[in-house]
Amino acid sequence: MTEKNKPKFFYGYIIVLAGFGIQAVGCGIFVTYGVFFTPLLIEFGWMRATLSGAASLSFLLLGFISIIVGRLCDRFGPRIVMTGCGIFLGLGYLLMSRVSAIWQLYLFYGVVVAMGASGLDVLPLSTVARWFTKRRGMMSGILKVGAGSGTLIMPLVASWLILGYGWRTSYLILGSVAFIFIILAAQFLRRDPDEKGLASYGADEANAGANMVEEGFSLREAVHLNQFWMLCTVCVLIFFCLDTIMVHIVPHAVDLGIPMTSAASVLAIIGGVSMAGRVIMGSAGDRVGSRLAAIICFPIIAVALFWLQIAEGLWMLYLFAAVYGFAHGGFFALLSPLVAELFGLKAHGVIFGMVIFSGAIGGCLGPVMVGYTFDITGSYQLGFLICALLAVTSFIIALWLRPTDSKALKSAGGI
Repeated sequence: MTEKNKPKFFYGYIIVLAGFGIQAVGCGIFVTYGVFFTPLLIEFGWMRATLSGAASLSFLLLGFISIIVGRLCDRFGPRIVMTGCGIFLGLGYLLMSRVSAIWQLYLFYGVVVAMGASGLDVLPLSTVARWFTKRRGMMSGILKVGAGSGTLIMPLVASWLILGYGWRTSYLILGSVAFIFIILAAQFLRRDPDEKGLASYGADEANAGANMVEEGFSLREAVHLNQFWMLCTVCVLIFFCLDTIMVHIVPHAVDLGIPMTSAASVLAIIGGVSMAGRVIMGSAGDRVGSRLAAIICFPIIAVALFWLQIAEGLWMLYLFAAVYGFAHGGFFALLSPLVAELFGLKAHGVIFGMVIFSGAIGGCLGPVMVGYTFDITGSYQLGFLICALLAVTSFIIALWLRPTDSKALKSAGGI
């Protein structure tokens, strides 16, 4: 940022604060599905694979719509798009309070909620990447602390609401909060510093200037890169694990004889510790590069998932949640900066959306497949073992990720 354009207070911090709030409320409410899992099982008697299927559909559509949302953000900016997402997210949860049949569950949660949740990651993170050249990893991590705080607080809030008012009223309350807060927070988002007559933070130190925002690969160019498909594959595998845990860890704890509120606290600990992971690993990404910092997260996730094979008592689940939560938070904080590091910012929104969609394929398969293995075996052990092995595989593939410059792409005939 040049001295001429440097204000007393940089507006990019408002972007981070707004994104923090969107993540805290939106992502926090989104991960409460696992808390509602057991009440829905008790009321309707559906199979776990059937109930998990709604979450899987939501993850898949969320990822697909993220591509569209990312493209719209690149073209029109995040404010209008995030407002629309807030409307759909709130409406989806309000409709969930009226569920009485499977088709309604799949429509309201699998489709409407997914349309709203599709902007929760892509829009704030892609916007922060444009506002910060320096400290991009740290700011992305701070923004993602919002998701961690939401994961810490919202499952506990949801469990208390369910115990006090029932699951239908709980969905009404959560839907109203999502609707109002996200729409209000969206009004503070701006696509890039140009809209405020500024340059991105640290652009002058990188000898870049405001035009740095538009440097990098287009989506058409990126899909010709091996690194793009390797990153997408990594996300398919690791999202399989991460989304499975977020859906099934609470019912798994309840199956072990742990009370609902204590079971929900396992999910809350994941969110709480993930906040440290997001800040620490985001800052590490600024120092050693987002690729290396992200690679560190994978073996930690694998170790935690292997530990889950023998975790039976509440303290063992708390230990799992602490170790897993740190790496979970670190990975999500680093994903957007990693996309910027590998492919630049020219089409960051849509490329990031494609990467999220790839992850959503894994997020779609994971919960329903693990739910199906439970229906067959009566245990989560096999499903969690599969997750651990996939985490190891994603680590091996991630080791081969390297940035690709435009000259290499041209020589390969990609442009």
